[in-house]
Amino acid sequence: MTDACTGPEPGPPERPAANRVDRADGADQADGADQADGMDRMDRMDGMGGAGPRAGTVLVARLDNAGDVLLAGPAIRAVAARAREVVLLAGPHGRAAGELLPGVSRVLEWRTPWIDPEPPPVSGAHVTRLIREIRRLAPEQALIFTSFHQSPLPLALLLRLAGTPRIAAISTDYPGSLLDVRRVVDEDGEDADVPEAERMLGLARQAGFDLPPGDDGRLAVRRPLPDAGRLTGPPGYVVVHPGVSAPARAWPAESWARLVRLLAAEGRRVVVTGGPGERVLTASVAGPADRPAADAFTAGAAAHGLTPGAAEHGLAPGHRAPAGPGSVLDLGGRTNLAELAGVIAGACAVVAANTGPAHLAAAVGTPVVSLFAPVVPAARWAPYGVPSVVLGDQHAPCRGSRARNCPIPGHPCLSSVPAEEVAEAVGRVAAPREATV
Repeated sequence: MTDACTGPEPGPPERPAANRVDRADGADQADGADQADGMDRMDRMDGMGGAGPRAGTVLVARLDNAGDVLLAGPAIRAVAARAREVVLLAGPHGRAAGELLPGVSRVLEWRTPWIDPEPPPVSGAHVTRLIREIRRLAPEQALIFTSFHQSPLPLALLLRLAGTPRIAAISTDYPGSLLDVRRVVDEDGEDADVPEAERMLGLARQAGFDLPPGDDGRLAVRRPLPDAGRLTGPPGYVVVHPGVSAPARAWPAESWARLVRLLAAEGRRVVVTGGPGERVLTASVAGPADRPAADAFTAGAAAHGLTPGAAEHGLAPGHRAPAGPGSVLDLGGRTNLAELAGVIAGACAVVAANTGPAHLAAAVGTPVVSLFAPVVPAARWAPYGVPSVVLGDQHAPCRGSRARNCPIPGHPCLSSVPAEEVAEAVGRVAAPREATV
């Protein structure tokens, strides 16, 4: 098992400061004898919620991507307000986001064969490792958070085999004896436009948990965040994040590049961000050699109490903090998720597709211009709880298709959005924050 720690969590609800990261996908040798058949189960509870006594250890599961885990934050804080310990079961793509969530005491990582985009083969050894880890954890109850197209029942079965006495989930399918708290939602009717964060909070409430007094239910991350000043210079820039996890959500690269040129021409500082696998994309979007002026950088470094050389020393070779008007910095592949959160927190606006960094922006309170392909409903998945502008044809033929690759020639839902419209939206959402910088 490997452990990792984050900084102490601020504010109520108070949780243990350590945030451990454990792995259940290879830490132990499989032991078929551990898979007991016909194990005893506690009497089922009616699952109608209510205050009830304080809980002990509660397992919460969200097994997909970083943005999905961030959206589970309000529900997790509700659980943490009444639990001694909250352990998050996450996949490898969501683990780093789980480490950032207030209320999470530990993160247990497991790659899920029925959810992960790169699913492992289904094997007794892989499943047994999770069952053994859950048995060691011995949670009093579990809440399984899923998207509307995912079933909680495979995980519920494994949790039952591990002896978890009380399990809650949203399930359209008949759960038999797998769930004690079953929340049924009308995915195509009155509940179709319920934001994902509220959908998960609804399950937590039905399971008997609620937000503590003073918690506004917005997305949040642990504080303090890493200081982004050594990377970006002073706050007030625009973050442009062109990458996506699914091609159907992508705005054309040439449109991103034009947007960066427009923003720089307006005198805005631009920071282009992306993951390790997106460096070619971010480099093409940022343009040649970033483009900060040397004297502007010197001024920005001085404003941060740094010499230009000292500030540049904190960056990758050839990259400098964009301190002057019209400067552009490419940070593609140069930040982890916590550092990216720090970068976004210093921005006056973020431009992104329907992807994790848009939800990270919501979690740090930064306005978002969202280039949103309607393959999933914007009402459910748009940035939650922050000022935002959603662009893209939400009535395009791909609407509601959940497609990973665009089924419509020419990708009209997003390719029809001009960079000029995006730049204008940036000006609108950024103005209030710019006034305070």
